Amino acid sequence: MISPVQPTKRGFLLLEVVLALAVFGIAATGFAVALNRMAQAASLAQSELRITRVLESALDEALSIPVLEEGVTNSTVGDTGIELDTTIELLKELENEDGQSLQEMYLIKVEARWFENGQWQERAVDTWRYGRMYQP
Repeated sequence: MISPVQPTKRGFLLLEVVLALAVFGIAATGFAVALNRMAQAASLAQSELRITRVLESALDEALSIPVLEEGVTNSTVGDTGIELDTTIELLKELENEDGQSLQEMYLIKVEARWFENGQWQERAVDTWRYGRMYQP
C-alpha cells in the first residue's frame, strides 16, 4: 500500500499577511492615539501647575505686606504673558460665630489672565487677613 504524500506548508498565504498587517495597523493606531492623549494631558497638567504656582506666589507676596491698604495692583509675570490683578479690600460688618464684630479684616484676591489655546483663560485665588497681623 502506498501512503499519500502530505503537502507541506511552505509560507503564509496572501490573506494571512493582509490580516496580520490590518491587526498591526489597528493596534499601532490605538497606541498612537493613546500616546497623543497622554501628551495632551501632561501638557495641561504642566500648564495648571505653572499658573497655580504663579497665583500662590502672588498671594504670598500680598499677604506679606506689613501694612495693608485698599486698592488694585496690576502686574505682568516676566515673559509668560500672565497678567495679575491683586485686589485688597477692607471687609466691613464682618462678625464671628459669637456675633462679635471683626475689625480690620481684609480680603486679598489675585486674578490671573493669560492667552492659551486661542482664547483668554482666567483663574483667581483669595484669602482673608487681619490688618495688624505684622504690627507690634
